[in-house]
Amino acid sequence: MTERILKIDPEKPQKDFIDEAARTIKNGGVIAFPTRSLYGLGADALNPDAVQKIFEIKKRPLDKPILVLIKDKDSISDIAKNIPPLAIRLMDTFWPGNVTIVLKANPDLPSALTAGTGKIGVRLPQHPVASALVKAFERPLTGTSANISGVQGCSRVSDLDFEVKTKLDLILDAGTLKKGQGSTVVDVTTNPSKVLREGEILEKDIQDFISLS
Repeated sequence: MTERILKIDPEKPQKDFIDEAARTIKNGGVIAFPTRSLYGLGADALNPDAVQKIFEIKKRPLDKPILVLIKDKDSISDIAKNIPPLAIRLMDTFWPGNVTIVLKANPDLPSALTAGTGKIGVRLPQHPVASALVKAFERPLTGTSANISGVQGCSRVSDLDFEVKTKLDLILDAGTLKKGQGSTVVDVTTNPSKVLREGEILEKDIQDFISLS
């Protein structure tokens, strides 16, 4: 596969580059693109074949689900059902970025995406490129990190694993990303809700927010 890299402005992404990336994804391709602190792998989250490509590129175990990015809060109904009031409050407070919310998945999602859990992690992206991309694509986008499973993710395109890079259809290079922790993952399908992974937002702050909600 021919490696294609587009140098994209991290603050004001060029529309033609975003449109080309969106077309690539709509055609079933997989791209690398910047999220807040790491490069991610973007594919059509509703296309089973595209989701399978993500697992193959990452050598990801099939029992590990993949989170998705959406263009706005109204799109949540495309991938999740039974949205509890707490989830809405978390979205209103912590989105875009910082918090991934685990919800009950719509049953028609690709089974690999949820790894058979019946749940799906969702986030509204914060990085200008990721935000522009998911809006241009107009469908949920995979947001998993661009690395072999078990290997640390990267904040520079030059650090992408060769095995990953050569299997991509397009790379959006926004330069070196700001260092930071990943999103905090909150599962709101249980009662009480659970913090599955502490990230940019401390678990204590999430628990305090939940107790005051």
